[in-house]
Amino acid sequence: MSKRRAPDPPPGRDELERQLSADMRAITAQSDRIGRHFARTNEVGSSDFHALLHIMVSETAGKPLTLAQLRQRMDVSPAAITYLVDRMIDAGHIRREPDPGDRRKWLLRYEESGMTLAHAFFRPLGIHLSKAMAELSDKDLLAAHRVFSAMIAAMSAFEDELESPR
Repeated sequence: MSKRRAPDPPPGRDELERQLSADMRAITAQSDRIGRHFARTNEVGSSDFHALLHIMVSETAGKPLTLAQLRQRMDVSPAAITYLVDRMIDAGHIRREPDPGDRRKWLLRYEESGMTLAHAFFRPLGIHLSKAMAELSDKDLLAAHRVFSAMIAAMSAFEDELESPR
């Protein structure tokens, strides 16, 4: 009769944090590859795709970007961001809307055609993600959301440090 091997102890805190950091890098790399495929498939340049991503993230959070905010996120000159935004407007991906809080500013919003294009491409990914998470409990998903939120906050704090004058 063979002896049963005791289960491995769960990883310690440092190892769990290393694993989560590795997972975040893997998700970032995979997202980049999928984004590049979207850009190639839809004849959108890399800069345009990254701008669309920033606009989508902000709009989804209920905080649409101004031109100046997008320029800051993209780290490009005022002329370059104007050209990029004009190109995306001409292509029907986004539109400018007056900022109701400050009439001097304009908000960048997705056009319906741009949203339809993005949804058509990314809907199958959403299906894959739903299937991958189907057996996870709501409690597990809530914990994962807290982890992602903490990691996003940490990355934002680090970005702020990078941008502060030294």
